[in-house]
Amino acid sequence: MPAQILSGREVADQLLDSLKPQIEAMNPKLVIVQVGDDPASSSYIKQKLKSCEKVGLRHEHRHLAADISFEDLMKSVDALNEDSDVTGFIVQLPLPSHLESHAPQLIRAIDPKKDVDGFGAYNLGKMFLSPEFEHLPPATPSGVIEILNFYKIPVEGKHVVVVGRSNIVGKPLAVMLLNRGATVTVCHSKTKDLAHFTKQADILCTAVGKAKMITRDMVRPGVVIIDIGVSRDAEGLKGDVDFENVKEVASAITPVPGGVGPMTVASLIRNCVRAKERQLEAMA
Repeated sequence: MPAQILSGREVADQLLDSLKPQIEAMNPKLVIVQVGDDPASSSYIKQKLKSCEKVGLRHEHRHLAADISFEDLMKSVDALNEDSDVTGFIVQLPLPSHLESHAPQLIRAIDPKKDVDGFGAYNLGKMFLSPEFEHLPPATPSGVIEILNFYKIPVEGKHVVVVGRSNIVGKPLAVMLLNRGATVTVCHSKTKDLAHFTKQADILCTAVGKAKMITRDMVRPGVVIIDIGVSRDAEGLKGDVDFENVKEVASAITPVPGGVGPMTVASLIRNCVRAKERQLEAMA
């Protein structure tokens, strides 16, 4: 029996609809900073702006020159930190090559109260404590949790294998699942015999960006697949999982596109609303 398709668009639409009353009442503002003209970044930003318009969230796209100096970029970040009308902002990654090594400094410079990407140490540290402290968690892992909740896929007591250990997806997702009672195995580029681990998974989450790296013989029947990785070839967007073949043995699977991607955007907007809530509470 083919797998249930876990549509992220359906979950995202419901989440965005639920946020509309708060957005109307609090009038938050999101700023998206883009440095240069990376095609993937432009595509992601377009999706974010479209979702902002859909829910009536005030938004601004600041497009900076690819050759901007690190000093001038930091001035832009400082100005956004100081602007009381800006609820939250993100600097779209990746940065141009001459700025790439400065990304940690840049993330550190963002005011934690406005860090709606959830990449800073303060918000990541809170997320480690328990689900109750996930005030501004990283958007993609948060979106994955929302998909599992929406489709009533239990996590507690399950063996979840996460393939990928990035600071923005793999590591925080592993912690969020651990905090919900899962037994978590994290695999990565140095893992020997990856299939040995993926075959053990009740839930398999992949976040690598290598097309069709997870094949049918690497999973066990009935597994739930959350495909987070995205890569592009001549045919279009591809996930980490060989979707057409794996869906024949999985019990449920997210498509690419249309799976985790829409939830990343919806989670970002939810973080902006949460940031506004907490800022208003601090002023009360």
